[in-house]
Amino acid sequence: MRLPLPLVSVTGLHLLLWLAVFFGFFFNLGAAPLFDLDEGAYSQATREMFLRDDFLSLYLNGQPRYDKPILFHWLQALSTRVFGFTEWGFRLPSAIAATLWVGVVLWLGRRMLNERDALVAAVLMASSLAVAVLAKEAIADAVLNLWLAITLLALFLHLRDAETTKRWLYLGALTAGLGFLTKGPVAVVVPAAVTLLYCLRCRAWRIWLRMIGNPIAWGIFLLVVLPWYLAQYLREGDAFLEGFFLHHNLVRFTQTLEGHGGGIGYYLPVTLVGVLPYTTLLINTLLRLPELLRQDASRYLLIWFGVVLVLFSLSATKLPHYIVYGFTGLFLLMATQAQTLRSPLWALLPQAILVCLLLLFPWVLEQVLPFIHKPFLAEMLADAPGLFPPGYYLFGGLLLALTGWFLRQQGPPLIHRLAISGVLLNVYIAGFLLPVVAEVQQAPIVEAARLVRSDPRTLVMWRLNMPSFSVYSERIAERREPVTGELVLTKGIHLADLGDHRLIFRKRGIALAEKR
Repeated sequence: MRLPLPLVSVTGLHLLLWLAVFFGFFFNLGAAPLFDLDEGAYSQATREMFLRDDFLSLYLNGQPRYDKPILFHWLQALSTRVFGFTEWGFRLPSAIAATLWVGVVLWLGRRMLNERDALVAAVLMASSLAVAVLAKEAIADAVLNLWLAITLLALFLHLRDAETTKRWLYLGALTAGLGFLTKGPVAVVVPAAVTLLYCLRCRAWRIWLRMIGNPIAWGIFLLVVLPWYLAQYLREGDAFLEGFFLHHNLVRFTQTLEGHGGGIGYYLPVTLVGVLPYTTLLINTLLRLPELLRQDASRYLLIWFGVVLVLFSLSATKLPHYIVYGFTGLFLLMATQAQTLRSPLWALLPQAILVCLLLLFPWVLEQVLPFIHKPFLAEMLADAPGLFPPGYYLFGGLLLALTGWFLRQQGPPLIHRLAISGVLLNVYIAGFLLPVVAEVQQAPIVEAARLVRSDPRTLVMWRLNMPSFSVYSERIAERREPVTGELVLTKGIHLADLGDHRLIFRKRGIALAEKR
C-alpha cells in the first residue's frame, strides 16, 4: 500500500508541473520558423482558407488538400485571427491542446488510479522530450492526443462501472468524434481496439458489444462528425473519399508515403528517446509486466500503449510522433512505478548521455561532412558546425554539471530531480538546438520568400516541396514545371536542368531563379 506523498513533495510536483508546461509548451514557441513539410502544409492550408474566404474546404497552393480533416485548421484560423500569420499564431493551438492534455491526465487519471499517480504522470508527461516537441509544432497531433486521452480514459471509467452510469461513454463518444474531425479514423480505431482487447482479456466482451452498439453514443459521435464530412462529400464528391480515406489512411498504412518508412523495430528507439529523461523508469516499468498485467487499470494502460506500438509498427508509413498516441497510457503506467527508481546513476544516465551527444554533435558533424556524398545535403550542412552559438555549449555544460550534482544529492526526491532535468533539457533544445536547425533548414526558405513577396511574377516550386515558402512569401507557389518568365524555387543541384535562367538567390542548397 502506498503512503501519501508528503505535503512538500506534492507542492514541489505542482510547481514542477507549472514549470514543465510553461518551458515545455510555450517557451520560444514562435522563435523558429515553420518547419517543412508538415508545419508548412498545415499553416499554408489555413492561410488559404482566409484567401479563399472558404472555411469549409482545404486547399494547399491552390489545389484541394485531402490529407487531414478540418478541426485543427479551424483552431489555427481562430488563433491567427488574433495573433496574425505568425509562428506563434500557427503553433498556439498545439501548445494549448498539450496543456489541456496534461490537465486531462490530472482530472481523469486520479479517477482511474489515484491523485498521487495522476500528479506524477502529469509531471512526467509535461517534462518529457516527445510531448514538449509535439506541443510546439503547428500540426494536429497535440490536439488529437487530447481527444484520444479523454476518449480512452473515459471509456475505461465507463467499462469499470458500465451498469450504473453512461456519462463516461457519452463523453468518450463526443471526444472520439472530435478526434475523427481532427485526424480521421485513428481516433476511433485505437479506442475500439484497446477496449475490445481489454474486454476480451476480462471476459467481458458482451459489455463491449453493448458499449459499441449504444445508439445515444453513436448519435453524439455522428452529430459531431457527419456535418463536415457530408458537406465535403457533397462539395468534392468521390475525390474527397478517395483522397482522404483511401490514399491518406488506407494507402498510408499499406505503402510508404513521402519517404517516411522504417523497419518493424522503428518505434522502440523512438520510444526510449521520446520519454527522456524517464527512459530508465520506462525500463523498470516494463520489467514488471507480469505483476502489472494482474492489475485492472495497469492492464488497460499496457494494452493502450501496446495497440499503438503494434499498429504503427505494422504501418508502412512511419513518423516519430505516431507512437505518442500511446504515451498517455504509458506515462500513467510509469507513474505507478515511480517509487521503483532508487539509483540516481541509473535514473540520470540516459539524460547525461543525451546531453554529451548534443555537446559533441557540432564536432561530429564537422568530421562527417567530407563523407557526405549527397550534393544537396552537403551544401545544406556545409556551414552548420559554425552556427552553434557559445550559449549552446555553455548551457549544455551547465546542464551536464547539474546532472552530475544531482547524482551526489540525497534530496530533493529522485523524481523531482528527473523532472527538473527534463524541464532544463526542453529549454536547451527549444532555446539553443532548434534555432540552429531552423537556420540550416528553413532560413533559406524564409529569405527567398521575402525576396519575392511583392514580385508580381508567378511563383513555382520545382522538384521541391516546401509549403512554408508560400506562407512566408504570402503568395501561392504552384508545384509544376516552370515556363519562361516565372520565378522558380528549387534545389541548387537542379539549376543545371532548369535551362536558361537568372540566379536570384542561393543558400544552403536552396535556389531562387528566374527562368528565361
